Amino acid sequence: MRNIFRYIGNFVWNILLVYLCYSLSRLIFIFDNWDSFSYLTVNDLMRLCRGGLLFDTAAIAYSNVIYVLLVFLPLHPKERTGYHKFIKWVFIIVNLLMLATNLIDSGYFPFSNQRTTTTIFAQFSNEENLAGIFLIEGLRSWYLLVAFALFAFILWKSYRTPEYHSRSKAAYYVVSLVALAFFAFASLAGMRGGVGKAIRPITLSNANHYTNRPAEASIVLNTPFSFIRTIGKEHFKVPSYFSDRDQMQSFYNPLHTPDGDEQFRPMNVVQIILESNSLEYYGRGFTPFLDSLMNESLTCGHTFANGRISIDAMASVLSSIPRMGESFILTPSALNPISSAAGELAKNKGYHTAFFHGAQENSMGFKAYSHSVGYQEYYGRESYGNDDDFDGHWSIWDEEFLQFFAQKMNSFPQPFATAVFTATSHHPYVIPERYAAIFDEGPLPIHKCVAYTDMAVRRFFETASAMPWYDNTLFVICADHTNIVEIPEYGTEAGRYKVPIMFYTPDGTLKKRLEGTMQQIDIMPTILGLLDYDLPYIAFGNDMTDTPSENSFAVGCNNGVFHLFKDGYLLMFDGENPVALYYYDTDRMLEDNLLGKVDCKDNLLLLKSVIQQYMERMTAADGLSL
Repeated sequence: MRNIFRYIGNFVWNILLVYLCYSLSRLIFIFDNWDSFSYLTVNDLMRLCRGGLLFDTAAIAYSNVIYVLLVFLPLHPKERTGYHKFIKWVFIIVNLLMLATNLIDSGYFPFSNQRTTTTIFAQFSNEENLAGIFLIEGLRSWYLLVAFALFAFILWKSYRTPEYHSRSKAAYYVVSLVALAFFAFASLAGMRGGVGKAIRPITLSNANHYTNRPAEASIVLNTPFSFIRTIGKEHFKVPSYFSDRDQMQSFYNPLHTPDGDEQFRPMNVVQIILESNSLEYYGRGFTPFLDSLMNESLTCGHTFANGRISIDAMASVLSSIPRMGESFILTPSALNPISSAAGELAKNKGYHTAFFHGAQENSMGFKAYSHSVGYQEYYGRESYGNDDDFDGHWSIWDEEFLQFFAQKMNSFPQPFATAVFTATSHHPYVIPERYAAIFDEGPLPIHKCVAYTDMAVRRFFETASAMPWYDNTLFVICADHTNIVEIPEYGTEAGRYKVPIMFYTPDGTLKKRLEGTMQQIDIMPTILGLLDYDLPYIAFGNDMTDTPSENSFAVGCNNGVFHLFKDGYLLMFDGENPVALYYYDTDRMLEDNLLGKVDCKDNLLLLKSVIQQYMERMTAADGLSL
């Protein structure tokens, strides 16, 4: 047994040495860039460093996969002295390379204001004197070279050989295989940032969970993780469709500058994002309450999502950022300063803000993103505090959590801006047993979940209507994306983006059906427009209270093909050439490709203008700021 403990203990000791070096490199990073972080308190630094352990674990797990295999492969010849010298060199060289990138970033941070990712290769692809630049900067930052030498000394001198000898071949193979299986699982968990089906692999944007300002994410992150998570990903490539900027912005401009003629209206704002709630389910008996609410709301003839997954909706609904390639939240641009309607109201109008989602805190990265865009508080499954109401799969049941949402808002100072993301209408499509006989299965398994959530929203409004803040509240209800399809037209490139979007006030003043097209990214500017917000902001959508129907549109991108919905037409564009044009208003199954038959020049120029300005802003560190 002593032999086994020494074997595994020595391996763990070596990994802990790497953790020590990563922690020291983080302290060096903070010290080297103290001018940028001098406002941080000791508690702030401890919080950021604790968060950093999650990303250090991921980086160490990624970079030491080969070392884990070399140590625990059940092969007797590997217990020779020469083999152990070899794996020691592998361990030291690989980890020193990772640590070197951390140290280099300490000197580069003042120029980039973020951790370096693989985009640096494109950024400096045309520079011919990089080697000289790095040499000069290395000599200037001599203390980083000293730190590197210190790390090499620690890893070399303190390394312990993980070897295992046993007279019993059976014991040798069993111990090696069990250890290999355990550490392989631990490595996978480390790479993902946790275990469980609700945990998505952590990305750069998850660092925002621990920060109060976007720049602080660079303390939480480390450069090896930032590199590894962006390998092979060309997130944004700026096209050159327009050389004349005035011409480009004549078609589209994401800078919104309100005229300020009206006095700001400090209404509460409550956003309800419905999981997997396709427009296909409406008007068919599954959503009687939401159908009635839509009839009393501001909505539009055509309403579209800007993406196909929940994290796309977070960016689109809250921050007016569409998916135009990869999901925004998964890209380095998510670390840049960004805002939301709630963020603008909190920053400039003194609103109290909070985000609600009934799943565990780290689920889908919602907590991190909501915090980064201005939501001051987050309430999830842990805050709810009663797992008797947990659905056993994802979250607290919608009915109970929406009641919690209503009651919690009753304790907030007004005005407030909140958002809640429901979860019950999610695979595996289950509802509380007490409702099994009330909500029929329906043609699709999701139908009973949609009906259940409709009931839960109705109960929320019944509770909220008795509260003192209700009459002075703007409610915004939309879906994150569509789901499984029963009606064929909702499986087309147009139908798969059709979701409900509605704006409701209890006094009935918003009862109106607009002509034209509305999209998720229109929600943020429309909220601010309805409140007569008087300050400039960046949003990729339109304020539908001030946009003629002929100027309204919806955009998105799927599998590298951009699309534009406008004037009843769907234009599809591969970045170089149009690939299809349909009149989806009547051609519900998109069977008649009108490309070459109908002039789409203006729509194509609009789409190109959106793409170019989107890509320009995504590749600039301050592109989402004024």
